[in-house]
Amino acid sequence: MDFDLSDDQLALREGADDLLEGLASSTAVRAVVERGGGIDRVLWQAMVDQGWLGVARPEAEGGLGLGWVEVAVLAESVGRFAVPAPFVSQVLAVDALALAPTPDPRAEALLAGETVGCVAWSRAPDAVHATRSGDGWTLAGRADPALYAPSADVVVVAAATDAGPALFAVDVDEDSRPPAESAMDRTRELGRPVFDGTPADWIGGEDRVEALVDRGATATAAEMLGGAVRVLDLAVEYAKDRVQFDKPIGSFQAVKHRCADMLVDVEGMRSSTYWAAWCLAADAADAPIAASTAKIWGSDASRRVMASGLQVHGGIGFTWEHDLHFFLKRAQLDQLTFGDASYHRERLAALLRPRVEAGDSIV
Repeated sequence: MDFDLSDDQLALREGADDLLEGLASSTAVRAVVERGGGIDRVLWQAMVDQGWLGVARPEAEGGLGLGWVEVAVLAESVGRFAVPAPFVSQVLAVDALALAPTPDPRAEALLAGETVGCVAWSRAPDAVHATRSGDGWTLAGRADPALYAPSADVVVVAAATDAGPALFAVDVDEDSRPPAESAMDRTRELGRPVFDGTPADWIGGEDRVEALVDRGATATAAEMLGGAVRVLDLAVEYAKDRVQFDKPIGSFQAVKHRCADMLVDVEGMRSSTYWAAWCLAADAADAPIAASTAKIWGSDASRRVMASGLQVHGGIGFTWEHDLHFFLKRAQLDQLTFGDASYHRERLAALLRPRVEAGDSIV
């Protein structure tokens, strides 16, 4: 079986990198960060024009008719360039609304990039509670911080109901959007949605919440992979150029071992991430297991890669003037988004327990 990306998927990666090298260079990202963060609208429009937001949606819905492996390819590129735009949030919001019981016109506006979507998922299942109100629903509670909530027009919310977890959509405007919160990762916006009797539209039940977690964990793992690849490249380049005792530091055994360990972690991240993306694309029964595995491996390995990258760079890696901190801080947020490694270990154990109890193989 061939596990490599296809020629079309490699061409998609090449096209994405070409776009981002021109519009999401280090200088461009730094300019967004220094003016206070937010969305780079020029870059965002270019991504919309190339159809990135509909990569996993059928052509009949205005998408590209591809799948979640292609989403992972693009998310990896987004992570590699620390892109200041809500690609993953938007794709997840489009996906959630497009799969609602009845066609939701908000999905079309999100797909066209006319509006911005974000996803409010909280580790505590009862952080937000939904209550029946006549023929509709209302939400109350405070969600975990959500990426791009300060710019969102639509928020997809995972909330508890008396019948179990469910997924809802909430329209927001300038008056109801949360303010941007201070965060270490300044390449993206972060805000905490608060609901107080807020009207909401039902999207689906527990199965839709679990599907959102699978997709969110996989896409976030792909972003972490991209960031880890970039930090590995930066570390190797620096190890070749930095000279101590009349030799490049990359010739020293301790530095070689650091870089080798980083490569092992990166390739492990790649394998687990693309297995999860393939499972989502194939609608495989193991998709939840694969998604949690990717998030566990990605979160742990990303932390190690970032730490080693700092060690190789030494003092310069801690400075504002070096780009390394963009990826370090972004990775720290991604490690928590859609559940940290501890959360997904518990989820993975719950998913595998029935197999163990039945005496079946878990491999």
